[in-house]
Amino acid sequence: MGNPATCYLNGELMALASARISPLDRGFLFGDGVYEVIPCYGGVPFRLDAHLRRLANSLAAIDLADPLSPRGWTEVFEQVCRANGGGDQSLYLQVTRGCPERRTHEFPGRSEPTVFVMSSPLPAAGAFADGLHATLREDLRWARCDIKAVALLPNVLLRQEAIAAGADEAILHRDGQITEGAASTVFLVRDGELATPALHPGLLPGITREVILELAEQHGLPFRCRPIGLDELRSADEVWLSSATKEVAPVLRIDGDPVGNGSPGPVFAAMRGWFTRLREATARGRQP
Repeated sequence: MGNPATCYLNGELMALASARISPLDRGFLFGDGVYEVIPCYGGVPFRLDAHLRRLANSLAAIDLADPLSPRGWTEVFEQVCRANGGGDQSLYLQVTRGCPERRTHEFPGRSEPTVFVMSSPLPAAGAFADGLHATLREDLRWARCDIKAVALLPNVLLRQEAIAAGADEAILHRDGQITEGAASTVFLVRDGELATPALHPGLLPGITREVILELAEQHGLPFRCRPIGLDELRSADEVWLSSATKEVAPVLRIDGDPVGNGSPGPVFAAMRGWFTRLREATARGRQP
C-alpha cells in the first residue's frame, strides 16, 4: 500500500493531514453521526451492499438523509483506495449532521451533513489467528447499539479496561447474558455447534457476523442465534471474536482462564480456512 495520506471530505480529495472541520460540527459536539468500517481486499470493498444497507439503517435511525447514492459511495471508495495505493485497506466513513451556526441540542433547521472517508492498512490475512485474550465486563452502553453511532466513549473505556487488565478485548454482558465485544461480535462452539447472540437493539448487526453464519450454513456447520449466559461462555469448547478488521479470531483465555484447551480449536480452523478462501476470491474480483 502506498502512503495512506489521502482522504475525502465533503466532496474533495485532500491530504489527510490537511483535512479540517468546524468545532461546531455536531459530530464533534454531540457525537451526532454514524460510521462504517469496510475491509477492501485487493482494492475491492468486501460486502459493500451489506455495509451500505447498514449505513442507511443507521442514518434512518437518527433521522439523517443519506448524502450519497450507492453509486456515489462506490465512486468515493474507489477514489480513496486508488489514492492510497490499492491493495488491502480498511475504509472508514463517517457522516454527521453537519455544522449549524450555533450549538443547540435539537436538530438544526438547515445544515449540510459532513461526509468523511479515509483508509488505513488492513491487517494481513490471519493476523489474529493465533488467538486473543479477553476479559468480561458489564455492558453499560446505551440501549441502541444496533445504530453504528460515532459516540463510542463507553466502548473506548471498556476496551481500555481490557488493555489495562492485559487482555485484547472486553466481552460484554447485561443481565447475565452476553451481548458482544467492545468492538466485535462474540461466538462460541459447544459440542460442535456454533452459537452467537440473537440480534436485538443492544448489539450491532455485524457484517462479518453475517458472513460467518453464511459460511457455516454453506459448509454444514450447525449454528444457532440465541441467548448465551456467562457460565456457558466460560465453559465453551471454543470462543471467537469477529469484526471487519479482525475477521474471525479465537479467544484463548477469558479473565486468565483457558477456553477449552487454551489453543485455537478445530472448528475455528475450519472457519478460518473458509473465510480466507472468501477473502482471496474477493481480491480476485469474484465476490459472491
